[in-house]
Amino acid sequence: MTALDTAFAATALLAVIGGLFAVTTRHVVHAALWLVVALLGVAGSLLVLGAELVALVLVLVYVGAVVVLVLFALMLTRAPIGPDLAHRVGPARTAGAALLGGAVAVLLGSVLLPLATEPVERADVTSTQVAGQLFGTWVWPFELLSVLLLIALAAALAVSRIPREGRAS
Repeated sequence: MTALDTAFAATALLAVIGGLFAVTTRHVVHAALWLVVALLGVAGSLLVLGAELVALVLVLVYVGAVVVLVLFALMLTRAPIGPDLAHRVGPARTAGAALLGGAVAVLLGSVLLPLATEPVERADVTSTQVAGQLFGTWVWPFELLSVLLLIALAAALAVSRIPREGRAS
């Protein structure tokens, strides 16, 4: 086992543990922070695989924008930050969800493990070509998405300022 294999296994384990904690915690803020850990684990795996541009975009867009937007929206809307006990499920649903998650993991493993033994061909695409497509052809959809996120942020601020009946602002 090489050092790259060990680094990939460590970052993949970090991503899996962060993802498990993100979906099992009862605190919304803790779930968002565990999502950051999971996404950083995925970015680390991408770095080990040699996809630096994809790892950078993942960190900038998802960790730097989406998770911060979720936390900001939670603060602005004054959502309950403590544990969410109103949406608690019983042990039967928990066991069913765990069984279904295990079945999906086995299915993915049965499909992906045979692919791991075959040699992988590298694509003849450079970062310059990807950047040219991303910032040339696809720049306007990304700009429109940023405007949409800005509008959503302003709308969350406006909604949070509307006084609700039966509650003093």
